Amino acid sequence: VYILVRLKAVVSTQSTGKMWDYLNLTRIYTKPKGQLPDFNAPVVLKEDNRSIETFCNNLHKAILKDLKYALVWGNSVKYQPQRVGKEHVLCDEDIVQIIKKH
Repeated sequence: VYILVRLKAVVSTQSTGKMWDYLNLTRIYTKPKGQLPDFNAPVVLKEDNRSIETFCNNLHKAILKDLKYALVWGNSVKYQPQRVGKEHVLCDEDIVQIIKKH
């Protein structure tokens, strides 16, 4: 199920955060190597299925087979960034950088 939400400037960021909680959706941001994170277009995952594996499959099916590890910044990790595998469970507004096998 895909939900497209268009918010006007009058909606506060506090109500926007509540909306994500109510819909049980998690926003995950991508970070290409050597660049800043892309906060404009998050990958949206369901709250009950937010692993690195699911994140990769949402981007493209071929990414997972080339995954070496991922670097994650955010509340789901102890260190910023932290190297994680495909089983790692992400939190809302985490930032992920995919490292591929060579």
